[in-house]
Amino acid sequence: MSYDPSDDGARMSFQGRMSYGDYLYLDKVLTAQHPLSQAHDEMLFIVQHQTSELWMKLALHELNAARAAIASGNLQPAFKMLTRVARIMEQLNSAWDVLRTMTPSEYTEFRESLGESSGFQSWQYRMIEFVAGNRNIEMLRPHEHREALVASLRAEIARPSLYDVVLSHLRASGFDIPPRERLDRPHLPDPAARAAWASIYRDPVRWWELYELAEKLVDFEDYFRRWRFNHVTTVERIIGFKRGSGGTSGVNYLRRMLDVVLFADLWELRTEL
Repeated sequence: MSYDPSDDGARMSFQGRMSYGDYLYLDKVLTAQHPLSQAHDEMLFIVQHQTSELWMKLALHELNAARAAIASGNLQPAFKMLTRVARIMEQLNSAWDVLRTMTPSEYTEFRESLGESSGFQSWQYRMIEFVAGNRNIEMLRPHEHREALVASLRAEIARPSLYDVVLSHLRASGFDIPPRERLDRPHLPDPAARAAWASIYRDPVRWWELYELAEKLVDFEDYFRRWRFNHVTTVERIIGFKRGSGGTSGVNYLRRMLDVVLFADLWELRTEL
């Protein structure tokens, strides 16, 4: 027996009305995939990276909102936003599972079509690092051919990072943490900040909101580290130790990135507790 959704009140005609596809601009989204070879798996490669960029766009939306909320002393909404960022990173991790279904033989069929393009050049990934506080001005160079993009990255490193704003909130709460002199540099371990966090972790009942804030940051970085690790594993599985398409040393470069720590104070204090 056939079923007519209009019997349940569903609208079936959208002439002159906004439909699902209209609202999401699906005509643009679903026609943005342009394989340059005849290889079957190039579509997988394109969609995986395009969807990852969409998730990163949402992550930046949430990180910037969380930073603004913390700066205004409104921590509860920031907790929700940072939790969402961790879940976004979980989605990005799952994407590697799909990409790993591609074998070295299948990737070889279209790798030359990539030219020198590489995930290393993702400006949104760079922006996530900059917002979090991992700021290396040398990493502006791959984006200098796009004036608007490099301008947005430069504007980011001129403002307090997410972690700078968190430390400012700790200072406002009475902890003695000197402000950083250079915002355009990576966060290095800070004994004063580590001591402040240690005090918070030793008395979480007294400092519950700050304690929860710390754990939200650790959650975010935990999933971010897993994303980096899965990236290394996926690349090694598919291309071994060949150089990356963008000129890096490939797996060896990605392994070095595993040592990058966003919130070193929060990780180091654990040894002291």
